Amino acid sequence: MVRVVGNRARAVIIKNQRITGLAPDVIAELIAEIGPLWHERHQAVLAAQPRRRAVGAGAKHKLVFVDRLLATLVHLRHGATHDVLACWFGVDRSTITRAIGEVRPLLAIRGCTVAPDVRLRTLAEVVEHLGSSGQTGIIDGTEIRVRRPAAGRKDREKFISGKNKQNAVKSMVVTDADGRLLFCSPAEPASCADITHARKLGLVELLANGPAVEILADAGYQGLGAQTGGRVVTPPHRKFKKNAPDWYEEMYERQRKAHSSRRIRVEHGIAHLKNWRALARHHGRRERMTDIIQAVAGLLSHQQTATMPSDPHM
Repeated sequence: MVRVVGNRARAVIIKNQRITGLAPDVIAELIAEIGPLWHERHQAVLAAQPRRRAVGAGAKHKLVFVDRLLATLVHLRHGATHDVLACWFGVDRSTITRAIGEVRPLLAIRGCTVAPDVRLRTLAEVVEHLGSSGQTGIIDGTEIRVRRPAAGRKDREKFISGKNKQNAVKSMVVTDADGRLLFCSPAEPASCADITHARKLGLVELLANGPAVEILADAGYQGLGAQTGGRVVTPPHRKFKKNAPDWYEEMYERQRKAHSSRRIRVEHGIAHLKNWRALARHHGRRERMTDIIQAVAGLLSHQQTATMPSDPHM
């Protein structure tokens, strides 16, 4: 098999942000951070197996770590299949599958980068960060289409979205007032309502018992405001369902648009997430969606932090 990716081609891939979605400096930081972790895990797996030869003996990797990372980035960014990547990198398809399966969890556990030395991995850390910096948070749910479970499988209907009537998984996205990603929750079947998902994640307890934080949300989260002492702000309830006075319609529309203009940044953050083709529609195993969502969120937040000006609140 002809090897397509050499040192020159690798340099072109790293330099061109359209291919990986990341700047060269960000990729260099990923290599320095993830490389030792991957090597440590790989050595631990080798040492745990019964062997006739010493660890490190035998055939060497045809796909070095840098190429494994690049293959994972291209797969997440453009949704390239493992077969295509195998031809591109000059290795067998199983090598690409194994490489992505090893690198993707390492990317997922990094969390969202909000400063060079600050990362948020849990919702509790996000609430604490917003409270200490005095910022407003914005939450919204996003759905990612997945394959339909096989006929006869238990809980097959759980993945059908009540909104889009399609098989999907859902994640709760949290951004700051500027639309910078702070958190993406683990994947949940799309039949789960937004407000139920937020409660399962413990958002009510974190806001009720934590620092004073303002969280903007859409109408899907109405009811959380009363449970959190008004810290979750949603659009106003419509008091008149029929024959509403003209003055009320005008006031209601003005309030609704004012709230929508404040929380529109979370839609922009979700749109940036969906630019990564792995989150546009997933054709693989649904069990991997949590790692994919959180890996992309971590990569995107790292890129945003590297390119956006420093936050004056931090």
